[in-house]
Amino acid sequence: MKTDVVNPEQGNRKFLNKLEEQGVDVQACYQCGRCSAGCPVTEFFDVTTMEVVRLAAYGMEDMLLNTRAIWLCAACETCATRCPNDIDIAVLMDVLRELALRKGVEPAEPRVPAFHRSFLGSIEHWGRVYEVGMIAAYKLRSRDYTGDMNLGVKMFTKGKLNLMPHSIRGKAEIRQIFSGKGKEYER
Repeated sequence: MKTDVVNPEQGNRKFLNKLEEQGVDVQACYQCGRCSAGCPVTEFFDVTTMEVVRLAAYGMEDMLLNTRAIWLCAACETCATRCPNDIDIAVLMDVLRELALRKGVEPAEPRVPAFHRSFLGSIEHWGRVYEVGMIAAYKLRSRDYTGDMNLGVKMFTKGKLNLMPHSIRGKAEIRQIFSGKGKEYER
């Protein structure tokens, strides 16, 4: 974490209220460190899980929305499971990502929202994930055309990727779910 001094008085009460509305009580954290110790992806974060919770408790919304950690969280919920005060840190990370997107904050890891948009777009269109289509959409969005080409070839030769999607029942119901969703994820 940066060595900047964080003053709790700078905290944003409106931000803390948003977190509380989602059932996340960051004020309950006493910085035991269990969340960070158990996180399987913490080595890739710019701030630890524990620091995310502390910054949230201080109301440091702008600082948090610009971290890599909120985009790299795998939402495995190991942190929440280990938390002695039952703070749902995975929900906190979700809320922070959503706030960043709504406020137009450029994601610190732009490939993550590109993947999510591609994944959800595949489900909205096909009713399920059509892997080849999702991968193509992701590659176009991320502009990483050859990054994992060898893996794709291996998967295809082993029959793990179908070139054509298979139909499912209930597509209309799935599209209905998406029709009620706003366009806040479009970029």
